Amino acid sequence: MTSQNSPRPRTDAPFLIGDRVRGTTYVPPDPHRREHPEPFEGVVVQVGSGYAGVDAERAFLWVRLDDHTERQALVSDTELVREASRK
Repeated sequence: MTSQNSPRPRTDAPFLIGDRVRGTTYVPPDPHRREHPEPFEGVVVQVGSGYAGVDAERAFLWVRLDDHTERQALVSDTELVREASRK
């Protein structure tokens, strides 16, 4: 049950779809990749991979940036900025 004073429902999940977050992007380890982790701020569009058990060791989320591109990050490398307005 949620409180009427709280716009964000109670949950065990650290982030919900629509939350505004910031953190550092995840780049899979690969000696041939030229990408590097970078800071970001955006809105959560997906939490986890979408497949049961896949995120058991590393919990991922996807974030949409203001330029409409998306970045992947580890939940552990991400923090809530402010609650997104819900309409």
